[in-house]
This record gives sequence, C-alpha cells and structure tokens, in this order.
Amino acid sequence: MSNYYRPGGFGFSFFPPVIKNLLIINGVVFFIQIFGEQVGIGSGYSFSDVIMKYFSLIPLEGIGGASFYPWQLITYQFMHGSFAHIFFNMFSLWMFGMEIENMWGSKKFLYYYLLCGIAAGIFHLVLSPILTGGNAPTIGASGAIFGVLVAFGMVFPNRYIFLYFLFPVKAKYLITFFILIEIFAIDSAATTVAHLAHLGGALAGFIFIMFDPRTDAEIKYLFKKTPHNRTAKPFNPFGGFKNRMKKKEEPEEAKFYEIKEEKDTISQEDIDKILDKISRSGYQNLTEKEKRILFEASKKIK
Repeated sequence: MSNYYRPGGFGFSFFPPVIKNLLIINGVVFFIQIFGEQVGIGSGYSFSDVIMKYFSLIPLEGIGGASFYPWQLITYQFMHGSFAHIFFNMFSLWMFGMEIENMWGSKKFLYYYLLCGIAAGIFHLVLSPILTGGNAPTIGASGAIFGVLVAFGMVFPNRYIFLYFLFPVKAKYLITFFILIEIFAIDSAATTVAHLAHLGGALAGFIFIMFDPRTDAEIKYLFKKTPHNRTAKPFNPFGGFKNRMKKKEEPEEAKFYEIKEEKDTISQEDIDKILDKISRSGYQNLTEKEKRILFEASKKIK
C-alpha cells in the first residue's frame, strides 16, 4: 500500500495533512507557552520568557539582551500571544487554506505557507524600524495567513464569503479590503499588531502566484498581451448575432465527461495511482484520461 496522503471523497479533505499538522503544532506550542509561564527558572524569569528570547522574531539590532537568530523567521510563526490570537489565525488557516491545499497538493502548499511567513518576517524586520519605530519581539502566524488569504482571493475571486454569517461578499473584494486596512494602519508605533508583517506575507503570496505558471488566477489574464499590445479583442457589434447563428454545441464540460460506450475496466490499482498523483501534485495536473477514470469510478460508487 502507498504511504502517500489520499484526499477523502476523490480529491477533497476537510483537514488535509499540512493544515491538520499546522493546527496541531501551533496548539502544542501555545500550550507550552501557557504552561511555561508557571515554570520559574530563576532571577525572575520563566520558561516562557526563555522561549520568547530565542524563538520569537527579535529586531535585528536586538532588544533587552535578546538577539536575532535566522531560525526565528520560522519559529515565530508557531507562537501566539493569546487564545483569541491563535484561534482566529488557525480558523482562517483552515477556512481559506483547506481548498488551496486540496487543489495544489500538500508539498506546494507547505512551501507557500512557510515562504509567506518568512517574507512577512523579513518585511517587518527591515521596514518596521523605518516606518513605525517599532522595536519589540514579534510572534504569530498572521503573515503566513495573509499569504493564504491572498491565494484564496486570487484562485477563487468570485467565491462568496458570508461576513458575520449574514452578508455575502466576493472573496476578491473582502480580502482587498483587509489589505487596505493593514496599509492604513501602518503609521502607529504604539500598536501591538505587526501590520507590516501582514503586508509582507500578502505581497509574497501575490508575487508567488503571479510568477507560478502552474497556478491559474483570474488576475493573470489582465496582464496577457496580444501581438499588437492589446489586452483583449476589439469590440464587435455583430458578435452576438454571429454567435446566435452558429449551430449549438454541447458544453465543453459535457464533452469532457462523456462516457464512452466501450468502457474500459477500471481497477482499484488504477484509482490508487490517480489518488496518489493528486496528493503529490494536485488535481489540476491529472490528464484527461485520469480525470475521466476518476469521474466514472465516483459515479459507480454513487
């Protein structure tokens, strides 16, 4: 049997492996932080203070005897300051990251998540002293989470999100609104929120998706040029009439999933191989034949 992760329901899982493990690791670290506050080490320091000193993101110039170490660009992402802090970060990670990991595959999603978190940390370290005068340790997964938000907004721009479970707003508008709030909130040095880290994670996610040829996003089509440097075909006032005169054809989707009369025998081994491929590189990288096999197998089960 293969050891690769197989998404439930032929390609989808509510708790894909990377997100599930990130939730567990963040929860365990938060518990250690809380427990460490009760464990004294001497000279008025607790075990939690030691964790903050070596694993939170310390400013480049150092602070209070603590110094910056390169590994902090990873470790600060798994630490949180309060229950509300970790709850909203982890809920957002699950809510917006679940479909992205199912679509991209676990390896790519993990790389993307950590990259956004690292970029957020660097952005904050370099710009915070200049723009806000901030000089305090930084903790939290929010920078990486903003990268996940951007990915969701670019991959599913027209998906409706129910704000306060009542008001439907398209993802592209809601997430753009979140980013604008972060931009307008930069100027306060007294704030305890690392707005620059949020923006750094969002920017890293945007650049990653724009330059990744294997990620399809609606916004990319705005930048595609024709040979005459036009972004779209010129308006044709007779286009609608011409289309109505054409013979109607079956939708592409119907053609794609058309089942041949002479059905091939589908073995469990074939299905296993396809599911393994989804876990490695995502559903979008399947061939037409593999998608058709998966569709037929799913229909038989139903």
